[in-house]
Amino acid sequence: MQSDTILAETRHYDNDVTIRPAGEDDLRAIIALLIDDPLGKTRERLEDPLPRSYVDAHRAMTAQGGNVYLVAERAGTVIGCLQVTFIAGISREGMTRANIEGVRVASSARGLGLGKTMMRDAIDRSREAGCGLVQLTTDARRTDAQKFYSALGFHASHVGMKLDLK
Repeated sequence: MQSDTILAETRHYDNDVTIRPAGEDDLRAIIALLIDDPLGKTRERLEDPLPRSYVDAHRAMTAQGGNVYLVAERAGTVIGCLQVTFIAGISREGMTRANIEGVRVASSARGLGLGKTMMRDAIDRSREAGCGLVQLTTDARRTDAQKFYSALGFHASHVGMKLDLK
């Protein structure tokens, strides 16, 4: 499948950043990024060993296809991550869309343009895979993230709703 090939590529950028698919050995760094803010600290568990649920989730994503965590690294250190999922659908004349989740940049690397590089990479991959739109949600309390996404051209076109099942 072409979309899996696009998601599997490692890409290099002028700012000495490499963006590549995450492997199981990256899970600890990803979880550390996810908890590197007040909201994330309430949602994730960085323990030794990592909870098995993270490994199981990574394996399920890999088996599913069209679903990957990408990590951004500089000098061999993971400093950013995001998840991209391609979703086939019937609506909009059978349009495939990309969904972006779990965008994080290490607090030590914020303000250096890494988030913009990661998002542009994910958008480019989505376009190359034939997606007709890219969607994401962000917690309503993350006002800085909302400004960031707006600056990239995203607009608040829908009202997101969630039902917690746990």
